Amino acid sequence: MSNFARLDPVSIGPHQLREQGLDREPGDWLVEGVGPLEVRGSGTAGRLLIAHGAGAGQHSPYMRQLRDALAGQGVQTLAIEFGYMQRMQREGRRIPPSRIDRLVEELSRWCDILTQPQGGTLWLGGKSMGGRAASLLAARDQAAGLVLCGYPFHPPSKPDSLRLAHWPLIDCPTLVVQGTRDPFGTQEEVSHYEFAAQVHLHWLEDGDHDWKPRQRSGRTQAELIEEGAAVIATFMQARRPPE
Repeated sequence: MSNFARLDPVSIGPHQLREQGLDREPGDWLVEGVGPLEVRGSGTAGRLLIAHGAGAGQHSPYMRQLRDALAGQGVQTLAIEFGYMQRMQREGRRIPPSRIDRLVEELSRWCDILTQPQGGTLWLGGKSMGGRAASLLAARDQAAGLVLCGYPFHPPSKPDSLRLAHWPLIDCPTLVVQGTRDPFGTQEEVSHYEFAAQVHLHWLEDGDHDWKPRQRSGRTQAELIEEGAAVIATFMQARRPPE
């Protein structure tokens, strides 16, 4: 089992996790039949179910730094790992991601576990492929909001193979935080796309797909991650429903 959270997460059933509200307090859980869940941050700015990208799970330096930065801004992250990534961690070898429709179903199951009747303010989001799965689920089942970090608008070097067909069905507040040099959608390319009014884009100057700028830019990846986290927190906080 993946150990992106801690080495000895507490095993717990999905119903117990939800009924006791344990998903609303910082902690590391091994949800029976589903996988690891790390809850981090206070949630004063909102709660975000966050999925990882295709090649690296929640244990990657980028994902760890992003969750740290979001926690510092008051965003509570609920980090999950898809089944194929759990298997990759167990077997110590690279395994290709599951089909995107299967990832959407996995994410949907997590939403069923973590969404409570008295608090339907859970946002969906993720890095790259994880964000794409979140957007597909939001288009199908709706969501409180979307946070997409490095959205894969198209495969690298294939700018005409756009992954936007489902976007007209998304009607929730949507924030895309993207590096200006991201090969999955540069600022120059994305500037020609048409988006609905609820979609907002924030560009991280000189950032690539992992928000790494070139040395000559005078910025660091850590600075861009902090900038991205601050923008995400502000966006979510401004759209929190009244208590």
